[in-house]
Amino acid sequence: MKNKYKRRTFIKTAGAGMAGAGLLSTSSCSPGENFTIKDMFIHHVFFWLKQPGTQEVRNKFEQALKDLVTVETIVDFHLGVPAPTNREVIDTTYSYSLLTLFKNKEDQDIYQTHPKHLKFIEDCQDLWERVVVYDTISI
Repeated sequence: MKNKYKRRTFIKTAGAGMAGAGLLSTSSCSPGENFTIKDMFIHHVFFWLKQPGTQEVRNKFEQALKDLVTVETIVDFHLGVPAPTNREVIDTTYSYSLLTLFKNKEDQDIYQTHPKHLKFIEDCQDLWERVVVYDTISI
């Protein structure tokens, strides 16, 4: 995305549908603060749960994710499950996806050692069998 956007404008225009689904986040951005997505540090985590069909496990994991994304250095986030798409190149084997956006690597480093992140790992590591992380910066 090359255009600068203000988070409020982005939410109003692109996030209207997500708001109804309860998927929008509280942000650590100050009102009026401009960011371009190309300047952000993106941390995308995929989780494969051991018992993905168990509602109790899903409820526990989803609540833990919602607590995790309240870490102050997260600019925005998306919590997701596989979309109902079917093409050879799409991996839909994971149970949950966590996408977090940070202003920079330093903020992501703070997140990595934040007590909420460490608590998430401690409370949930027995629930997953596999985790894959993709950290990206712009080219």
